[in-house]
Amino acid sequence: MFLPNRRSRLLRRASVFRASFDTWRPRLIFWLGALAIGVMSVAFAKLADITQLLFTRMTGAGEWTYLLPLVITPLGFVLSTYLAVTHFPNAQGSGIPQAMAARHLQSDKERLSLLSLKLAFGKILLTLIGLLSGASIGREGPTVQVGAAFMLAVARFGGMAQARGLILAGSAAGIAAAFNTPLAGVVFAIEEMSRSYESRANGLVLTTVILSGLAALAIAGDYNYFGVASAAPTRLADWGLMLICGIGGGALGAAFSGFSLYFMRRIRRWAQPHPLGRMVVVAGGCGLAVAIIGVLSGGDTFGTGYEVAKAAVEGSAPSVFFFIPKLLASFLSMISSIPGGIFAPALSVGAGFGSAVGTFMGSSIALAAILGMAGYFSGVVQAPMTAFVIILEMTGDHQAVLPIMAVSMIGFVTSRLLVREPLYHSLSRDFIASAIRARRHEARKKAPAENAG
Repeated sequence: MFLPNRRSRLLRRASVFRASFDTWRPRLIFWLGALAIGVMSVAFAKLADITQLLFTRMTGAGEWTYLLPLVITPLGFVLSTYLAVTHFPNAQGSGIPQAMAARHLQSDKERLSLLSLKLAFGKILLTLIGLLSGASIGREGPTVQVGAAFMLAVARFGGMAQARGLILAGSAAGIAAAFNTPLAGVVFAIEEMSRSYESRANGLVLTTVILSGLAALAIAGDYNYFGVASAAPTRLADWGLMLICGIGGGALGAAFSGFSLYFMRRIRRWAQPHPLGRMVVVAGGCGLAVAIIGVLSGGDTFGTGYEVAKAAVEGSAPSVFFFIPKLLASFLSMISSIPGGIFAPALSVGAGFGSAVGTFMGSSIALAAILGMAGYFSGVVQAPMTAFVIILEMTGDHQAVLPIMAVSMIGFVTSRLLVREPLYHSLSRDFIASAIRARRHEARKKAPAENAG
């Protein structure tokens, strides 16, 4: 009697353990995925800094090396585009539209065409190639796509049904870990990615942002992206600065997003018969133009523009017209469709525009740069809450909370009056339309085979 009773107790315990493991397995995979996003974001940031430093050293090492970008930059654009088209399709551009589109697609196959671990690897690799060649791009948008791909993998491996919520959570964690801005990650998920409040999804967002943020903090430590600023409006002219940065920044942002959408769609239609060859030609031409602009500007327009923006936030104004060539370099990098984001370059353009306005008005350069970032960034993405929170967290300028908030809203309203379609949402619809066309094409191919059978 003893052995059968003992065996039955062991079987019951094993059954309880198995049931408990089955319950906790998805949670463990989810937690590990969130932590992995934080580790990946820090590693990506370090590699991005290294590649930019290598480009700077290569092009500033000798008497004639400043002309090297005329060769390196077009070749880098061509290589990045070739690899994106042939090996990593849907890795082009920012990565945020792909994450948005994946949330609206229903089948796993269609989602994986936009958010897979292979695509995440390619996105990181090709963004680094772009930065190594001097492209005016950032790593923040790519980090969103990579984070979303990680969490979609979590949904598949963990057998979790909330794929849409996990993609949202991965996107938010990508923004939060890329800039060390956890609040901005949450606001970005609600305002830009989902455009709605979903209580269950936002629980996933908060948990993912917290875990990925803790992982990033453990490796990189706590920091403000642009340091700590303490600029505040002190004179009547500073309030006029708010209007100019809001309206002017919003109009510039609208021009960037509107022209980008127009030219990218025209280029895509032109390239349709021979996408590989023609997109490579476009990328090479854009790369050469970016190189010429960079050489003429003394190298200031290459890369993210982080150093220029940080100096402006600290009160050191760049060249008065810096923001014009930087905007052109960012625009050319965008329409070339090489993998890379626009967040960091947009902040650099905004800081340059604001500091130029501040110089002409005799206002605080630091305050003008911060307000310029708010107006231009809000104008580009048409997401004023995200713009306000992300700039507040990056600069730590709590003395200018209301001015930053006001300029973000003015920039948004100005941009929306000029361009009715937000940049990322418009691009995401292109990816959704492409997936629908591919689905219909596959259905048409299957129909004759089924009829013949």
